[in-house]
Amino acid sequence: QVQLVESGGGLVQAGGSLRLSCAASGSIRAINDMRWYRQAPGKQREWVATITSGESTKYATSVKGRFTISRDSAKNAVYLQMNSLKPEDTAVYYCNADRIVTTYFRAYDEVWGQGTLVTVSS
Repeated sequence: QVQLVESGGGLVQAGGSLRLSCAASGSIRAINDMRWYRQAPGKQREWVATITSGESTKYATSVKGRFTISRDSAKNAVYLQMNSLKPEDTAVYYCNADRIVTTYFRAYDEVWGQGTLVTVSS
């Protein structure tokens, strides 16, 4: 069994910064691509950023230049540094791993965390 657990959400004023963390637990051998998504109230979940196992990154246009995704493979963790936050960034942020392989060579696809709430006040 593997899990993703996010942390770091909270309330911040517009223009401020937050750093989200997501750590995978379990007997993990490897994690493929890791992503951040977000879901604002009344809206569909949207993709925010991706980091591959080779640490290539991609960003949604709405966050490019403000958010930075990174990972620490030794800690099985992914991070999202969010700067210059705007009220429209208010959402529940979810981390996702497209495949996690355990030390027993069992693969878990599309693993999601429980989400962490980010609220940006104007």
